[in-house]
Amino acid sequence: MALCNNLRNLLRQSATQSRQAPAASMLNYVRCMSSTKLFIGGLSYGVDEQSLRDAFSSFGDVVEAKVITDRDTGRSKGFGFVNFNNVESAGAALSAMDGKELNQRSIRVSYANDRPAGPRSGGYRRDDDFGGPAF
Repeated sequence: MALCNNLRNLLRQSATQSRQAPAASMLNYVRCMSSTKLFIGGLSYGVDEQSLRDAFSSFGDVVEAKVITDRDTGRSKGFGFVNFNNVESAGAALSAMDGKELNQRSIRVSYANDRPAGPRSGGYRRDDDFGGPAF
């Protein structure tokens, strides 16, 4: 219900502001408003998955809380994700927690963007592994 009201308000605003339909931003808004996964940035290195879950559980059922760590050192990279059971809980958590302090650090909360499919770049590549000259 809240999603429908928000969408209706957005459509009304965009129709009155301009005759040029901002289709891309409207679709992005709808996608975000139907998301239950939040990105949490600016985390203290002392925050683990349980403390992240505890910080957000007052807003609804937390399906998953994940702190992203460096694969070599195991140390937190300073961001994570919280996935809720429903859209309303995610929206309430975003509104209440964005800019608040968690373990003496101000955190940023936003809707998570899906990672684009396809190969990721990065890492070390030796030419001889791919048929090139050996060092």
